[in-house]
Amino acid sequence: MALEISKVQLHVKENNQEHRTDEISTKRLLVRRGQSFQLTLHTSRQFEPGADKLFFTVETGPWPSESKGTRCMFGFPEVTGAKAGWTAQVQDSGYSSVTLAISSPANASVGSYDLSMKVDSQNATPQPITTLVLLFNPWCAEDWVYLPDEAERQEYVMNETGLIYRGSASYIAPMAWNFGQFEEDVVDICLKLLDMNPKCLRDAAEDFSARCNPIYVGRVVSAMINANDDRGVLAGRWQSPYYGGVAPTHWNGSVDILRKWYKTRCAPVNYGQCWVFAGVMCSVLRCLGIPCRVVSNFDSAHDTDKSLTIDEYYSDYGVRPKDSHDSVWNFHVWVEGWMKRPDLSKDSTYDGWQVLDPTPQEKSTGVYCCGPCPVKAVLEGHTDLKYDVPFVFAEVNADQVTWMVMRDGSKRKLYTDTKTIGQNISTKAVGKEKREDITANYKYPEGSKKERVVFEEAVRRGHMETPSILPEGPQKLPAITAKITEENQPIIGQDVQLSLVLHGDQQSSQELSVKLNAQAMRYTGVPDGQVWREEKEVLLQPKEDFKISIQIPFSVYGSKMLDHNSLKVSALVLDKQNPGDSYLAEKNIVLQEPTLSIEAPSSCQQYTEMTVKVMFHNPLPITLRNGTLTLTGSGLLQRTIVVSVPPLQADHRVRLQIPVTPYRVGARKLVADFDCSVLRDIKSSCNIEVTPSQNGPIDVILNGVGFH
Repeated sequence: MALEISKVQLHVKENNQEHRTDEISTKRLLVRRGQSFQLTLHTSRQFEPGADKLFFTVETGPWPSESKGTRCMFGFPEVTGAKAGWTAQVQDSGYSSVTLAISSPANASVGSYDLSMKVDSQNATPQPITTLVLLFNPWCAEDWVYLPDEAERQEYVMNETGLIYRGSASYIAPMAWNFGQFEEDVVDICLKLLDMNPKCLRDAAEDFSARCNPIYVGRVVSAMINANDDRGVLAGRWQSPYYGGVAPTHWNGSVDILRKWYKTRCAPVNYGQCWVFAGVMCSVLRCLGIPCRVVSNFDSAHDTDKSLTIDEYYSDYGVRPKDSHDSVWNFHVWVEGWMKRPDLSKDSTYDGWQVLDPTPQEKSTGVYCCGPCPVKAVLEGHTDLKYDVPFVFAEVNADQVTWMVMRDGSKRKLYTDTKTIGQNISTKAVGKEKREDITANYKYPEGSKKERVVFEEAVRRGHMETPSILPEGPQKLPAITAKITEENQPIIGQDVQLSLVLHGDQQSSQELSVKLNAQAMRYTGVPDGQVWREEKEVLLQPKEDFKISIQIPFSVYGSKMLDHNSLKVSALVLDKQNPGDSYLAEKNIVLQEPTLSIEAPSSCQQYTEMTVKVMFHNPLPITLRNGTLTLTGSGLLQRTIVVSVPPLQADHRVRLQIPVTPYRVGARKLVADFDCSVLRDIKSSCNIEVTPSQNGPIDVILNGVGFH
């Protein structure tokens, strides 16, 4: 009697739990490569593997092909001549059913597959079974993204929230970010992103075949997060106004950005800056199964000409704009993806963390992308390797040369700083809400012999220019030293109180002209307007300190700092008796933001409404208008909530109570953002543990609070 199959049971919930994808869905099959999943076939009689013929076919992409690894036929008996690939094995067999373990190879292309079967003959009419999604598998030792440590897998694959570090090397501030990679629609958006990449549009068959390789996928995603030369996700903008979009500081997470891109038929979302690009890329890689973490580099060099030097110019009114695009950013954010690099070495030398930078800074082989660049190659100065090692090496190792531009246009070098660039390289610690300093992964200690050897190795391998890093001979000590210090923590709404301390080493007194300046700076190191200036005449006595108090009123800087990260305060000291002698002191001031308080129960039951309380105190001497409060949180809010805040007078408080109904279990993070006419995007967050509910989902009524 011929075998007949009446039903196929997919065991979606059980399979997805085994493959750690049940956070995404328990209604569709999502599995990881190199790991088996189970199907049960309900049969007309007992299945006999040696006698019955049962063939399965999996296919992905257009024009699937066995030679390209995008099609595979397997089953009973084994398909002769087929390449090693997918397999089916009997797990349990009874009179009217058989349970099979279906396994994909650990190097299968990731993506959406159609699974079908034929009974009794390879020429039989195929019967569709299901469409499944296959992801990378960090739990599989044969997968190139295998990550041995379970705690790290939980952090770098499974954690839907994280911290992104911003500010400056002296003021490192964490910002909560909602990655949301397991929201049910995000996996489809990520696959659409792969489908829209130019390589796929040119040759889909080759692209789908190459999706077996995390190196290839990482590079594609790096290019597709920005929209500079493709139909990518985000358009970048580094200065106001942000007409036709959202200010980069306003985003709290990736999900709204990805959904908007998808719903607008892949039109770029306005606007992103480096931490936004990195946050979205981390979401995509974690969703696809590539371990990923967000990394911040402070005093980060943008070296466009491979000179390993960044020139900064000052005049008597502070930092001067320059023709070169070289700059030192207060901070720059990229991601690291974990994968093997057998393309670079026969052993595991370059395996592990790879820099991937989706911010469109420079082109790599004609495309705005960066990486994957082995962190180990950066550490050792191996700048001749793929991909983009020289650029990343410069970001953490370049020298900064400061010049004085004289009134006649001539330039004089003030000093070369070989130590400042590449400071406090930071990422979120595993399993903790703390910062982990990973600078030692990228560079040897500044000033050490090994650091200089690596620098020379990088120059040699990368054929880089080295004019400003050659020894300049003995440096004579300056006749005057100048240093700017803070009198107290600078806080938005209060006057900035600083001191300039001058010290002379001459045997006689010196007549000095001191030009003090404060400029609003973009975080990319570009000056964006004069805020304050003052000039003083000083008689500096020999071997003594002279202190000048600096006060920059809020009434002067407040309106000019609305869209800027920091103040650059500089003091140019001119020796009136020796007109060629000048001295510079400068300091980046990052103003501390007011506190936004958010309170919620530390734990809550799934599908049970709870109340979140948000409070903000206006510390400014003016009324805040056009206020909005934005709340996001994967597993807590199915859509972003936006609440209008009434005008808030000076020294007044606003308290808001907002109902929230969690819909997914586990550790969750609620992120709040307060924005108004004078203060931009003050943020706060809280953690909530959601426990399983005995009841199913309920309808959520938001008491008039609007969705956005």
